Amino acid sequence: MKRTQILLAEDEEHMGGLLRDYLIMKNYLVDWYMDGEQVSKYFSAKKYHLCLLDVMMPKKDGFTVAKEIRQKNAYIPIIFLTAKSMPEDVEEGFAAGADDYIRKPFNLEELLLRIEAILRRTKSMPEEELLSEKIFHIGKLLFDFEKQTLVNKDKTVNISLTGKEAELLRLLCVHKNKVLDRHFALSRVWKEENYFNARSMDVYITKLRKYLSADPSVTIINERGKGFKLVS
Repeated sequence: MKRTQILLAEDEEHMGGLLRDYLIMKNYLVDWYMDGEQVSKYFSAKKYHLCLLDVMMPKKDGFTVAKEIRQKNAYIPIIFLTAKSMPEDVEEGFAAGADDYIRKPFNLEELLLRIEAILRRTKSMPEEELLSEKIFHIGKLLFDFEKQTLVNKDKTVNISLTGKEAELLRLLCVHKNKVLDRHFALSRVWKEENYFNARSMDVYITKLRKYLSADPSVTIINERGKGFKLVS
């Protein structure tokens, strides 16, 4: 089985070494970088499965690094490790693309559990080549992600989508006929998992289901307690 590759960014030498050694002991592969510029430089050199980022790093802070990573890979899990614990710091972290935010000092076993939980949710994550697709065929409908349009062959159906509708529909298309985990969808489209965003996603699913009703052979099924499935 292929081992999980983790990118660790931590400028404090003792903490960085402790985290690296602990994760290696738990059978992870770890590359440790001590400033934000190194992460920006080397992120694309390997296929990482998860990033652990300190926030207050020299040369480039973790929030900036996370935004750069998101531009290169919208789906890789990012966990912030930080002593900054004010509500506005947490909000900035999730806005930068975080999947989780752990305040220092923290328990190593808790960190491991959080890593494992995120990796379980993303282990069925689509391959990069699927994520790069812009055009999707959904039954008799054609979805153009870049143009944010949903049309049929003779153009009698021509629907313009909002940005979030298009992002959510692309995730459904990439997972077509498979369950799209609701936690995964929330973290990718809304960036933060909370009650209000969860309700918002349900509203968007209802809208997409209405749009797709133009082809009766296509539907979105609710998988109770799991997520959604685009069936075509």
